[in-house]
Amino acid sequence: MDIRTRRVLEAPLLPTLARMAVPNVVVMVVQTSIGLIETYFVAGLGTDALAGMALVFPVVMLVQMLSAGGMGGGIQSAVSRNLGAGRLAEAGLIAWHAAAIGLGLGVVTSLLALPLGPGLYALMGGTGGSLEAATAYAKVVFGGAILIWLFNALSAVIRGTGNMALPAGVTCVGALVLIPLSPALIFGWGPFPKLGVVGGGVAFAGYYAAGSAVFAAYIWSGRGVLHPSRGLPRLAWTPSREILRIGLLSGIASMTSNVTVIAATGFVGTAGPAALAGYGTGTRLEYLLVPLVFGLGSPIAALVGTALGAGDHARARQAALTGAIAAGVLTEAIGLAAALYPAAWLGLFGGDPAMRATGASYLRIVGPFYGFFGAGLALYFAAQGAGRVGWPLTASLLRMGVALGGAWVAASLGLGLPGMFAALAAGFVTMGLVNATAFAAGRMILIKAAPGMLVASRTLASGAGLERPVGSSGPEPVRTT
Repeated sequence: MDIRTRRVLEAPLLPTLARMAVPNVVVMVVQTSIGLIETYFVAGLGTDALAGMALVFPVVMLVQMLSAGGMGGGIQSAVSRNLGAGRLAEAGLIAWHAAAIGLGLGVVTSLLALPLGPGLYALMGGTGGSLEAATAYAKVVFGGAILIWLFNALSAVIRGTGNMALPAGVTCVGALVLIPLSPALIFGWGPFPKLGVVGGGVAFAGYYAAGSAVFAAYIWSGRGVLHPSRGLPRLAWTPSREILRIGLLSGIASMTSNVTVIAATGFVGTAGPAALAGYGTGTRLEYLLVPLVFGLGSPIAALVGTALGAGDHARARQAALTGAIAAGVLTEAIGLAAALYPAAWLGLFGGDPAMRATGASYLRIVGPFYGFFGAGLALYFAAQGAGRVGWPLTASLLRMGVALGGAWVAASLGLGLPGMFAALAAGFVTMGLVNATAFAAGRMILIKAAPGMLVASRTLASGAGLERPVGSSGPEPVRTT
């Protein structure tokens, strides 16, 4: 077994989770900040451009969550479980299948998003200038959807080996280039053409193209844990099924989250462009939580998957519980801060009174319940690592039903936007409680002591330290049933 895989299995749990999570959280924060900075520059083009971005953003995040959190979760789970079981050749083969799946789904995304997008944005409340801005931006972003899918597929392969540092490095370096490039293309700085809102999309696509190239070069160079063949092997159904089995169900769960936001955007859009911009700006903070939890969730999935591949159920459960508590505390702190000081966030994106009033109402009502969302989402990633995503899917569907059903009731009873936002908060509570109940009952990760479990792993799960140093020579640790 590769020493890096042994470290994932045997090193003290909490330091290992922190070591893996820190670069991954940096990746997610930087990646999300790129979108926020782009929104900041687009706001300089006026309310119509900002509203247009608000219309497209949920769809962009849908593609991101499907490719990174959905199918990417299936890829990462397959890689980590194969490595935990010592099947290095099979793990390397998954890299090829992951790339093929990413390319295929990228093409499908473009074929769907480009012709159907304008009608969707109109249903969400886009009219006039806001609809024009949304359509122009979406043509560039979704025309290059294949780049988003390939980037996230290859990144998931690398994360499945426990390497969170490389995606962090690629993202940070890319941000250093993208942050000045985006406004340069939007406003026409220096030698660059003035492309308006389209300029942000061009910079966005360039970032994903460069990142995909770096990931591919690393994987097929053989410098990492995996050693996939240089030539294209014969693709088979079995490795693809291992990815799709988890990825498709996870993708449905991711889709329900974005469908909830998209449908809620349609409800809010009836109140006008300023209210739409305010709600869109408020939900950007909600979307910021997703990559933050993903920063924790991806290491959780890798730890859980690798531990289960090696038969260590106790370590897998403790990794899931530790991550869920950390994610819940982090997201709850952010939600409470936003609820208490909404102007600190909304003021970054404009001073329109109607926009800020709608955004503040959303944050005050929904923000205090972000902790349920964070903990529930962390358990979703743990279930991905375990290859048991049925309950997280159920939780996501229930969240969507509660949120949208409640929003419809609020609209029917004339409760206005506050009633709709209360329904969204109830959806977060539902998701968190269902996932927590399923985990406690052993529906995500079975409650049992696995035969052949390392005594060292039990000691390490409590943080006591290595009973046998990783990579040391000498006899194997004593095993127990």
